[in-house]
Amino acid sequence: MRLTVLGCAGSFPGPESPCSAYLLEADGFRLLIDFGPGSLSTLQRYVGLHSPDAVLLTHLHCDHMLDAVSYVVVRRYAPDGPYPPLPMYAPSGAPDRLAAAYGQEDATVEDVYQFYGLQPGTFPIGPFTATVDRMNHPIETYGVRLEHGGRVFCYSSDTAPCEALLRLAQGADAFLCEASYMDGVENPPDLHLTGREAGEAATKAGVGRLLLTHLVAAWGSESQTVESATGAYAGPIEVVRAGAGYDV
Repeated sequence: MRLTVLGCAGSFPGPESPCSAYLLEADGFRLLIDFGPGSLSTLQRYVGLHSPDAVLLTHLHCDHMLDAVSYVVVRRYAPDGPYPPLPMYAPSGAPDRLAAAYGQEDATVEDVYQFYGLQPGTFPIGPFTATVDRMNHPIETYGVRLEHGGRVFCYSSDTAPCEALLRLAQGADAFLCEASYMDGVENPPDLHLTGREAGEAATKAGVGRLLLTHLVAAWGSESQTVESATGAYAGPIEVVRAGAGYDV
């Protein structure tokens, strides 16, 4: 599997990155995981505009899905279009939420996306075996485990500590985990992880590599986040950047 980071800024776009969006490829199949603001631009730097074969939205907070609204125009009004509906795996309410954000009266986006509602369990997406489970976040949110060719990739989405995250990440070769909050301060409960909490999850799950994401540059120090994670996890740690690529 090959992972390309299209965007990794947490909560709102940062000076160096769009919001969350990750392209995972295997056997010529391209799965776009989340589609945050600004990521439609970076998508075009690495693959064709119509290259994604499916989209998985982990939850419907704006920083993880708004460019799926802009993408409606790309597929519906292309000179050689309209394109057939693109498979989209998303929480309940996604069709109405995307249509409302598109903003046209009596709008629908079901000519653009073929929706599959997420719920905890295991199912195929192209060549991947996907397993999703509910995370500890204020709205319906799913972490995701993707397996292919004996390798395992896990993505936390947004979450506070929870047992479901440890189950999904168990033995993953690469664990893409959010670390939005700083350690040593009083953070809101049941919302996000700190660097230490991300490191603790990586250790408990026995992952091979920890990739930190969703850092909010305006709220704290990246070096402190990495230091906190390093204190809780002895394996390799990297803060991901927009445009970075990884073999899983």
